[in-house]
Amino acid sequence: MALLPQFLEELRRRVSISDVVGRRVRLNRRGLQATGLCPFHNEKSPSFHVYEGPDEPHYHCFGCGAHGDVITFVMETEGMQFRDAVEKLAGEAGLEIPRDNPEARERAERQDTLAGVMELSAKFFESQLGGSAGRAGLDYFRRRGLTPETMKRFRLGFAPDGFEALKSKLAKENIPEAVSLESGMLVKNEETGRVYDRFRGRVMFPIMDPKGRVIAFGGRALGDEKPKYLNSPETPLFHKGRTLYNLNHAQKPARDKNEIIVVEGYMDVIALAEGGFPHAVAPLGTALTEDHIQLLWRFSQEPILCFDGDNAGQKAAARGVERVLPLLKPGLSLRFAWLPQGQDPDDLIRGPANGGGAGGGAGAMRQILEKAQPLVDVLWTETLAGRTLDTPERRSGFRRDLLGAINRIADKGVMEDYRREMLNRLDQMFANPAQARAGQVQTRPQNAQRFGRFANIRQPGSPFQHLDGGGEAARRGTAGVKRLPYEVLLAVLINHPDLLHRHGEAAALIPIPDRQLDKLKGALLDLASRHPDLEAGDLKNHLMDLGFSGPIETLVRHTGTIRFALPSAGLAQAEAGLLHVMAILREPEIEVELEAAARALEEDMSQENLDRFQAAQQQKLEVESRRRDLDLAETESLFKS
Repeated sequence: MALLPQFLEELRRRVSISDVVGRRVRLNRRGLQATGLCPFHNEKSPSFHVYEGPDEPHYHCFGCGAHGDVITFVMETEGMQFRDAVEKLAGEAGLEIPRDNPEARERAERQDTLAGVMELSAKFFESQLGGSAGRAGLDYFRRRGLTPETMKRFRLGFAPDGFEALKSKLAKENIPEAVSLESGMLVKNEETGRVYDRFRGRVMFPIMDPKGRVIAFGGRALGDEKPKYLNSPETPLFHKGRTLYNLNHAQKPARDKNEIIVVEGYMDVIALAEGGFPHAVAPLGTALTEDHIQLLWRFSQEPILCFDGDNAGQKAAARGVERVLPLLKPGLSLRFAWLPQGQDPDDLIRGPANGGGAGGGAGAMRQILEKAQPLVDVLWTETLAGRTLDTPERRSGFRRDLLGAINRIADKGVMEDYRREMLNRLDQMFANPAQARAGQVQTRPQNAQRFGRFANIRQPGSPFQHLDGGGEAARRGTAGVKRLPYEVLLAVLINHPDLLHRHGEAAALIPIPDRQLDKLKGALLDLASRHPDLEAGDLKNHLMDLGFSGPIETLVRHTGTIRFALPSAGLAQAEAGLLHVMAILREPEIEVELEAAARALEEDMSQENLDRFQAAQQQKLEVESRRRDLDLAETESLFKS
């Protein structure tokens, strides 16, 4: 018997094609795109692409032409018939296969009818916003700064302050009352039997599925009515734990940017869209669920959760950490962005760009997103919050709770990486009683292996905030430095990937003033951490797939006369040149730190400040020694004007 199209569509939505393909193919994921070596023919360079997303997820090989969806992939790789493949995937997704019978057909037809009710309701609310009855709603949206174009794009509307306005409209369209009740647009008083409109006197926000079909509504009261926000109930069309507001608009820009932002409410999403951040979404009256997180990972490997900087925001972040830990997989995590105290994204994005403090506007929002903290730092901070670690018992309790949280990570590899990271931090903290009492870690663990986290590790409040993967330090004043030395640095690492694993951590600490080159460095280090066995050619291809073709071509052209940066250079020659370049590039940063450490020591002769000063002195001596030992005229010429 034929399977219902609605069921197959739900199956394809619920099952991640990247996860299924990833069982047989080692994939390099970037947002909704993933690449790997084709399982259907032998190849050395990846031409097999997987597209993940609500809109027709599929795979395609540009080498042999293999193409299909997740069901086709299981059929082809496991030799199954269509129905067997569907049964296997449905079992994994926890879906019951419907029978093709009159009852199933009736259920599908009812869903189509419900979708028609929701579309009629959306058009009705839109028409009311433009009329005299919706004046209060229109004034509200105008006060919030929304343009007519934005109101039209998001299909905003108004529910009149009466009990039967929508009810009468649906009845005129010959919609049975039972269907209107099932849609959630009408509600029945069980005591009196009266049926009336669920939404009354509220501005209306249509909630759409990824294909842009209206499936529910959110309504905001204009007065003191409770609740302030009212959402549609669960219906055959709407499951709030699996739905994100604005995903229909956000999915393409999120895929293009490999970034998706999660905020709290409708107006936050809309304000961000008007401010140049169309890739923002929001959950619907519920905390982020496991289904939400899995859906977000289809668009970005590290979705950004944006929270207010108050206690409520901290609690929401803690819930996010708790929810995501069991789901973590290699390369898939969350980041956390913190807004100024008392501000939500709507306040910030509409604030004056040159106002007091950090100001407002799109620039301020982008700065906050760029400083988003990685999950590992938030887990540490949340577990440490409110503790005093001045006794062995209290330190032991902190260690127990921290490692207990890590034990909830289901993926053994990720759990072990987290365990090593946290044990390193604990060892450093407890090695210095003063730091332990303050709950601080002053330096980064020496044996940390994953370069990818350096891009986000310099955050306010982070134990490692003095480190910098590039951007922040680059904006502090290296405008007069020549570009070529940084191009040479990257050229050596790209052409000799073995040096990434020897010196990647040191390279991560070097700020690059050119934003494009800084992003290239971040991508290079991230690839090295996730794919340690990549050869130079494959590494370069991956970087080009990520959109760095232009910078790499320019880099190759500019460094073509630097012998130790060429692919033909011996590893020892390339390493000598790399170390010399890095030593010279780090000199200004070390000088600044040495001066700051000296000033701090003059003001307070504490053991902590003495340790900082001695560490800076040691770094300076190492750099000077490196320059003496590796007196390469070819390298020194890079820094001459």
